[in-house]
Amino acid sequence: MHLGYNTNGLQNHRLDDALRLLADHGYAAVALTPDVTHLDPLQCTPSQVNAIAALLGKLNLRVTIETGARFVLDAARKHEPTLMTRDPAGRARRLDFYARCARIGRDLGAEVLSFWAGVDHTRAPDADAWLADGVVRTCEVVRACGLVPALEPEPGMAVETCAQYEAIATALGTEAPALCLDVGHLYVTGEGEPGAIIARHATRLRQVHLEDMRRGQHEHLPPGDGDVDFPAVWRALQAAGYRGAVCFELSRSSHAAPDMLRRCRAAWQ
Repeated sequence: MHLGYNTNGLQNHRLDDALRLLADHGYAAVALTPDVTHLDPLQCTPSQVNAIAALLGKLNLRVTIETGARFVLDAARKHEPTLMTRDPAGRARRLDFYARCARIGRDLGAEVLSFWAGVDHTRAPDADAWLADGVVRTCEVVRACGLVPALEPEPGMAVETCAQYEAIATALGTEAPALCLDVGHLYVTGEGEPGAIIARHATRLRQVHLEDMRRGQHEHLPPGDGDVDFPAVWRALQAAGYRGAVCFELSRSSHAAPDMLRRCRAAWQ
């Protein structure tokens, strides 16, 4: 496994400074969230991407792409538009965003791009078909850039549990995305203990996000402030033969990033 950290928890740092900070703290991977402050997918230039690619190589950091930027597409509505947006223009903007992120990932040497479904605000009868269409289209644009698409169940969204992920993956067959598992989300949805979930989905698991979380509360916390059993998670991933990145995601803790980096590394050690 490769210990990593998500750049959405380093928003007060320039991206090159953030990457150097990760390397200085002994991290081996980074989940890079293209966002308004870090390789804005709507504005960044090839030279900027190439410079970060060179730095990643110099620092020997493995990179994955995480696409959860909050307001990059809509300054007034967090995470909108999504794959569940009924307006064709909005869905097209989301798919274009994923394509842009995939191209950035390709040029950085990333292996995996994680994404989520979005909130289904209408809950119409055709929601399942709408969701499947959006996931298939996303997988197409990601795979076209040579990356593995990984769907992340997110509390409150159209796919919020691993069981829902499994249902859509089964329905899509060979077109199905891999799984991006955020361990803390299991404590929010009450789906089950991480060990059992990891074992069940071991063959599809390609990306892992991690943080502390209190049961029933979707708030990303530093290790030690919630209910996550980190040694049990580590053992389960080892038993499953997982060899990818495990990236701490403290998206609300950018103001204390250096301290969070120390705490997360100590917890994993």
